Amino acid sequence: MNANIESNPLIDRLPGHLKQFIKPQDYEDYTPINQAVWRYVMRKNVDYLSRVAHSSYLEGLKKTGIEVDSIPSMYGMNRILKEIGWAAVAVDGFIPPNAFMEFQAYNVLVIASDIRQLEHIEYTPAPDIIHEGAGHAPIIANPEYAEYLRRFGEIGCKAISSARDYEMYEAIRLLSILKEAEGTPQEEIEAAEKRVDELQNDMGELSEMALIRNLHWWTVEYGLIGTVDNPKIYGAGLLSSIGESTWCMTDNVKKLPYDINAAYQSFDITKPQPQLFVTPDFAHLSLVLEEFANKMALRTGGLSGIKKLIASNALGTIEFSTGLQVSGVFTNVIEEEGKPVYIQVTGPTALAYREKELVGHGTAYHAEGFGSPVGKLKGINLAIEDMSPRDLKAYAIYEGERVTLEFEGNITVSGEIITGTRNLQGKIILISFKDCTVTHNDTVLFSPEWGIYDMAVGKKVISAFSGPADVNSFDLITHVPSSKTIKAKKSAQRQELENLYQNIRNIREGKEASMSLEDVFAQLTENHPKDWLLSVEIAELLHKEKEESMLQQVLAHLDRVKAQRPEVAHLIDGGLELIFEKEKSVS
Repeated sequence: MNANIESNPLIDRLPGHLKQFIKPQDYEDYTPINQAVWRYVMRKNVDYLSRVAHSSYLEGLKKTGIEVDSIPSMYGMNRILKEIGWAAVAVDGFIPPNAFMEFQAYNVLVIASDIRQLEHIEYTPAPDIIHEGAGHAPIIANPEYAEYLRRFGEIGCKAISSARDYEMYEAIRLLSILKEAEGTPQEEIEAAEKRVDELQNDMGELSEMALIRNLHWWTVEYGLIGTVDNPKIYGAGLLSSIGESTWCMTDNVKKLPYDINAAYQSFDITKPQPQLFVTPDFAHLSLVLEEFANKMALRTGGLSGIKKLIASNALGTIEFSTGLQVSGVFTNVIEEEGKPVYIQVTGPTALAYREKELVGHGTAYHAEGFGSPVGKLKGINLAIEDMSPRDLKAYAIYEGERVTLEFEGNITVSGEIITGTRNLQGKIILISFKDCTVTHNDTVLFSPEWGIYDMAVGKKVISAFSGPADVNSFDLITHVPSSKTIKAKKSAQRQELENLYQNIRNIREGKEASMSLEDVFAQLTENHPKDWLLSVEIAELLHKEKEESMLQQVLAHLDRVKAQRPEVAHLIDGGLELIFEKEKSVS
């Protein structure tokens, strides 16, 4: 399948810090065995999921242009996704959770473009194109679910992480890569598993990001919909796993009504899930998401929000009640009676209003940091932001005036006012001083020799969230993953097997083939006797051509493979069921 690159406007508008994760999908990298793996999984899925998946799944396969017989081209998908207001990009395996969710906020589906090995055909802990393309993409054709996904991304990318979250991301990424890679020594896998277990047992209080990732897992990845007694599948992890999509519908997996408590249920990406959550409908997902968002620092702000940012030791933003936004790495907060009275940012800081950096208040100007009081003036009921021009003049808060402002919490700002900055409603949001001293009791927080003092105006902090207010304020193109996806090893024997798969694919598609069915089968049984999938594909062609004599030889060979490799017997039977209309011809 050749595909011309066609740009999608949604991809063009992505900010640079998200574009850094995008990699080209080189369609020529997919081998004939990769194509056979895709085809097997998709044929099994479409057959089985037509009975147990939400109705949106099969409709979505048609709408998103995903074919059963060929791995989808990202560029072809984008032409079709554009019609439903979405786009897709290729990435290398797991990307950081904040970035993953921010892509969703831009209506862009992130697709790990590698594909699982034949040995992991039922399930892989690593994200791959079967999971993403055949799992996520079809369901977003449902408008209500697509809006849930977008809102989840919008809220989720603002969730504050802990310092441990990034370590966990890197550990899980490495484990998924090692487990999927061909021939990884068992001791390497065990060491990676041990690291994940150690981190999981030492995460402390779960961060907002950890909690919202749990919600994402139990809905977007592993969600069921309907009733607890009669659920249907919509989660991409289940839709893309021929093993777990069957297992999850049995009584071995506990079904629970979906609610906000799912945020506190952890998961293990390397094992089948012991319980799943069932939502009555897609609208209910959005209700739970809003319930969770109402508890996030994004909406509550305050002292706890500032403390979450300090604990994260990462770039974040607080928003004052005036709308002024301060972005940087928060290092300290002075509190009095459970309220913040002074915030401190260390290092490059940017000030913004409504996600747009204030002119002259970028990281170059605030390179050393930023600090400001929070709250009202002592003994005055009227907050500075609520004062009229007459009030401001009465309290000497006026250009050219030397003033001493005493705030609740014993913060004192004393200096000569140079100018003030107002928001669109005319409220003053920033006051600049020269020759200024700022103190908390006897502690000096700012000295005149440090230069101009810019004081944020705001009686309270109404929001705190991860990342900058204006994405252009900081250089966010910094992502260097500690591990990269490991490609399958190449060998003469492997290439010979790939050529046999290509021959069968050519015969099925009516293209010129260099070998006959008989010759392919003879070489396969002679040189690759443990392979099972190509024999199933050969049986499919022989059954279609009514070549009964040779078909019996192939079925007898598959019987021998099942005896030698009992772990793949059910996969062989599953493939033959599709060919013989679910009548098992092989015992």
